[in-house]
Formats: sequence, structure tokens, C-alpha cells
Amino acid sequence: MELSVSSTSPALLKLNHHFLSKNSLPIKIPSLHFANDKKLPSFYRQTKRPSFLRKFASPASSSIAVGPSNDRLPADIKVTETQEPNSRVSTSLPLSFMEKPLCEIQIRLSVEVPPAVCEDCYKRVMNEFTKQAKVPGFRPGKDVPESILLSYVGKQNVQKATVESILKRTLPHAMSSVTGRALRDSVQIATKFTDMEKTYLSLNSLRYDVVVDVAPEVIWIPENGYRNLKIVVEIDREIDAQRASEQELRQRHKSLGSMRIITDRGLQIGDVAVLDVSATKTDKDESNVQNIPAAESKGFHFDTEHGDRVIPGFLDSIIGIQRGETKSFPLVFPESWKQENLRGVHAQFTVECKELFYRDLPELDDSFADKLLPGCTTLQQVKESLLQKFLEVEQTAREQATDNAILDQLCKMVEIDIPQSLFEEQGRQLYGAKLLEIQANMKLNEQQLASLSSPKAVNEFLENQKENITRVIKQNLAVGDIFKRENLQFSTEDLVKEVENSIAEFKRHKQEYNEERVKEQVQEVLEGAKVLEWLREHSEIQYISR
Repeated sequence: MELSVSSTSPALLKLNHHFLSKNSLPIKIPSLHFANDKKLPSFYRQTKRPSFLRKFASPASSSIAVGPSNDRLPADIKVTETQEPNSRVSTSLPLSFMEKPLCEIQIRLSVEVPPAVCEDCYKRVMNEFTKQAKVPGFRPGKDVPESILLSYVGKQNVQKATVESILKRTLPHAMSSVTGRALRDSVQIATKFTDMEKTYLSLNSLRYDVVVDVAPEVIWIPENGYRNLKIVVEIDREIDAQRASEQELRQRHKSLGSMRIITDRGLQIGDVAVLDVSATKTDKDESNVQNIPAAESKGFHFDTEHGDRVIPGFLDSIIGIQRGETKSFPLVFPESWKQENLRGVHAQFTVECKELFYRDLPELDDSFADKLLPGCTTLQQVKESLLQKFLEVEQTAREQATDNAILDQLCKMVEIDIPQSLFEEQGRQLYGAKLLEIQANMKLNEQQLASLSSPKAVNEFLENQKENITRVIKQNLAVGDIFKRENLQFSTEDLVKEVENSIAEFKRHKQEYNEERVKEQVQEVLEGAKVLEWLREHSEIQYISR
């Protein structure tokens, strides 16, 4: 089962049940962790924020929330900020991935907590133990002499709880200096918990270091080059509304007819043939003949009106073939063929005709209108309705192709050092969204789900999709940067409406959600849509058919 990253236009992205709710996926990214410990103290495990598919991430919206910083401290803590060398690589990824590390833009915060704060935290911890501990000989909630309480609870447990309390109260204050710059889910306490315990025990104060990834700088080449974009958008011939509506009418016309067996002539345009098809390819020295499995088909129903869907030259080569006849002919797969391994391959096709049919179709008039399209009373009404439908499809496809072309161009114009944490977060979110899509389309048993959710499966996705994930991040950051540079805005009414719609979707699917995160996601989507709208208006766009 393959998982791939698509480049669907962000302007068309909607917040719906495909967004990840906080408990819907067993793929999680810790918001805080110690460099050498697998688990956090209890209160940190409660700080995890729900993961969403963040399509438009801007530095301002990527800051971490580690808890309230309005808890007044009895004394000031000292925080020293230094730039970290670009050396850290995530050890959770396979070796082959780590051999090409992404750049880390990190800040180290060295935090010094004075004795006054430590003593206040110690008192709070002791008060909490007094309330909760059931010390023999003392009624619950009553004062217990400190020495007796320490003996009952255990001095080491009190020390651990005090260090946890100090971290819980001081970390938000320490992080306040990087608010708006720190990337969500990138905070790492670099000091060992055991070392903090030793410092507290010996000095009655605490020192610890925090390492955090910061939002990377977006460098435009050339500067402000996005203001003069020249975009060439390739449009598929298949999305031409007039042509598509005529083909749809033809298909509906066919459904009203019947198939008749041909016995007295060969294949003509408009007929349907049942074919057995095989193909081989030969090495240049003609010493090794190999079958081409992708070109083999038994009982292939070939509609000659769909000759453009097969390899060029195939239809012309079998015109005139009769039932029971076999034809062999050489063809070359074009360089634009979907299967890359067949591009440019010289093949020898063998086709056996098993059956031939022609269509006996009624002549269309108004009496068939309702059968062609329920609700219509005239043939003209059918044609107009189908055309309108495909005009909408064409417009949507054109807009999506335009957005994708713009985003691809932006990606080529920016230089960004992507932090490892941002790469992993975006990659896991894309993988999680793809997994939810699979779950929605097919029933997965527990074993299949566990296999797809395993660290190995996720890491393989990150490794295989590195280029695509990197492109998505660059596009997102470029879009967020343009939104700020151009002082773009969206209406409050749009924000409120989309938030309400998104929450309604979560409720409809009985999924948990965080309203603040939903609002944040809606803002990011609206920002992206506004930027793409602005770029379409300020770019020179040329459309060509392919």
C-alpha cells in the first residue's frame, strides 16, 4: 500500500473531518521532551497539543504553548539566550535519513532559578502532599510536621516533585522570550533530570538548559520577486468544458442503445472489440525477449471512440481486424507515458480479436431528455445543463492548476533552512492525513492499522517523501511571509463562518477538537487563500493546453 503526498491547491483546502483530532491517530509528536529520557514528569505529559494538517504555517502561528506564564514568581529568573550550532539531528530517523540532515536553527535558553523561587515551589509541594497524604495518626488535611511528612512520603519523592514544580512554573516564563519565534513541538530540555536534582539538592537553586527550534528566515531570490511572477499554466485537454460535455452526452447516448454482434466485416471507428493483448520488448542485440506485463490484457473491452486512451498507433494498427483474427505490430511507448519504465520502449504487440460489436443507438430527440438527465424536458436543456456542469469543473481545475503553478514558482524563489522538528511535524501530519483518508475509504483491521502507524512506517514515509515534504514546507512558509509583507487581511465574518463550519464537521463525525486550534487552522487556510488570490491578481499568467 503506497502513501504519497499530493500537491492539492491550498486555496481549495477545507477544514473538515480529514483534519487530525487530538485522539484520532496514534502518531504523536511530543511537545516537550528531555534529551535523555523517554518519559516526562506527569504534568508535562498533559501539555500535548492536538495535531492538525497545517497547510499554511507562518512563524507567528507556529509558536509553542507550554503553559500559563501569568503565575507570578517570588523572584526573577535569569534567562540567557545563545545561538546553537547547526549540529543536532533527530535520532528517531533511520541512518540513511540522518546521513543528509536538515539544517537546525536553534536557540539555547540557559535558565537560572534563584533559591526564593525554589523554596516557594518546595512549600507548594509540601502543602499538596499534606492535603493528599494519609499519614497515620493525622486527620486528612491537617498539618503534619515536616520531618514526619518527609519520612512518610520519602525525601527523594519530595525532591523530584519539587524539581517538577520548579520546571512547571518557570518554563513558561523562560519561553516568553522566544514567543512568536519558537516552533511548536520543538522544545527540548537539554539538562538531565538527575543533574537538576543534584543541583537543587546541593545549592537549593536550579539551573537547566532548553533548546528550541526557531522559525527559519525566508530569503527571496530575487528580493520581492513574488511581486512580478510570470506563470505558465498547463491545462489538460480533458478539462475543456465544451469537449467534456459533448463526450458526456455521447456516453449517456450510448447507455440508451444496445450492442449487436458484427459477423460480416472488420473493426471500424465506433465499434467495440473484445481483445486479448500481449506485448514484448527485445534488447538491442535481439538476444533477450521479455514480456511486458503492464501491456497484457485478456478480454479487454476496447471502445474505438477512446483511442486516445491507449498507446499511440494502437487503434490504427487494428482497424479492419475481424473476429478470430490475430495481428502483430511494433509500437513505441511515448516519452510522456505514465509508467516511467516504459517510456521510449520499443514493443511488439500481438492482438487477437475475440468479438466485435457495433452500437445500435436511437436518434436523440426531446423524448429522451429525462433519460439523459433526470429533470430535463428538452435535448437543448440537457446540453446546456451538462455544459454548465463542466464549465464549473473546468474553472475549478483551472484555478487549482494556477495555484499549483504559483506555489511551484514560489518554491523555486526562496531559500529556507528547514529545522528538523518542522520537517518531522509536517511529514507526520501529512502521513496522518493520508492514513485517515485510507481509513475512510477502506476498513483496516487492528493489525493493518498498527503496521501503518508504526514508527518504521512513518520513518519510511519521511525518508521516501523528503523532497515532497520539503517542498510543502517551503511553499507554506513563503505564503505566510507574503501575507505579512503585503499586510493582507481577511474578514472577521469569514473567520467566524469557517470556524463554525469546521466545528460542526467535528461534531458531526463525533471527533474531539480544540476550538483554539481549529480557529488557528482556519486562519492559516484563509491566509493562504488570500495570498493566492493576491498573487493571481498581480501575476502574468499564460495558459497552454497539453
